[in-house]
Amino acid sequence: MMKRLLALTALCFAVHAHAQTAASAPAPVPTSPAKKELVKKLLQLQQANFDGLARSIVERPAIQLMQAAGQALQTQVPADKREATGKQIEADVKKFVDESSTLLRDRTAKLVPTTFGSGLEEKFTEDELRQFIAWTESPVNKKFQQLLPDIQTAFLQKLAADTSPVLDPKFQALQQKVRTTLTTAIGSASSGAASASAPAKATGK
Repeated sequence: MMKRLLALTALCFAVHAHAQTAASAPAPVPTSPAKKELVKKLLQLQQANFDGLARSIVERPAIQLMQAAGQALQTQVPADKREATGKQIEADVKKFVDESSTLLRDRTAKLVPTTFGSGLEEKFTEDELRQFIAWTESPVNKKFQQLLPDIQTAFLQKLAADTSPVLDPKFQALQQKVRTTLTTAIGSASSGAASASAPAKATGK
């Protein structure tokens, strides 16, 4: 995951840095069919990094929810119900992550060409794009390693804003489902305990 993030952040920041240095230029670098193909190839080489970053957006809140549910399981759910309840919650969370990751992957595939792709095509020459494609062996890679901060945040914010209208209701529904699962498990345990104690009180009389 960290390698993906570094590679993607490097690519992002390189676009941003080059755009800043070229900001005073009178016109963008000319484009051509050959340049479009180079950009397309570069984005294809980075696709796994884009997909991994998109999935991390979904997994982060899901992991936090699982941690909270795990604490509730240990402290509020009876021992004999923990395994079944935990498996149900895990299945619900996995379904959310899988479905949402597919959604984000599709949105990312649409967003990347118009953000990364257009930036690369507008601000980089064909020769520079060839260096990016072979970046692990090129001097450009050293420049990448020195420059890694802002653009990742801007990209994540844009992606989150683009997908939050769809993902937020799904995540809220998942939270409610997990809450209901825990409440049902806790409630049935309380009812069982109450009914078990009733005969004992009657016998006491």
